Amino acid sequence: MIRSTALALALLAAAPAFAQNEPKPLPRAMFIANAEAEFNKVDTNKDGQMSKLEIEAFQRSSALAAADARSKAVFAALDIDKNGQLSATEFAKLTAKPSAVDAARVLKMDSNKDGKLSLAEHRTSALANFDRLDANKDGLVTVAELKASQAK
Repeated sequence: MIRSTALALALLAAAPAFAQNEPKPLPRAMFIANAEAEFNKVDTNKDGQMSKLEIEAFQRSSALAAADARSKAVFAALDIDKNGQLSATEFAKLTAKPSAVDAARVLKMDSNKDGKLSLAEHRTSALANFDRLDANKDGLVTVAELKASQAK
């Protein structure tokens, strides 16, 4: 089980490295670059900090995009006759909803408790998670290390 939102954000940012047919180790530099790219997506006003409003707006946008993608996939699957329309019976089976937003899980990384997450706080948390995952301390997170950490 993933133990923190910081880890979840970092793993989400690192997902492309693990999405290939044969997963490859994730170097520390790429892990940091991915984590910082994720930070920059959330820090919309580019002040170097993620505020509660920015985090929730990002979560809301991500949740809506995911819900929209799910809805389109479900619509396509339910449109049995492929006429671009759903009958009342087909439509009754469509139930995609966006998930709730809550910045509290991300703001747990806010070490100075100012209600905002700075890049330094985000980086510190991401690096601590990387170091925890990198069991043999070789500067790479392998699939085996990732699986081992999720089993704990």
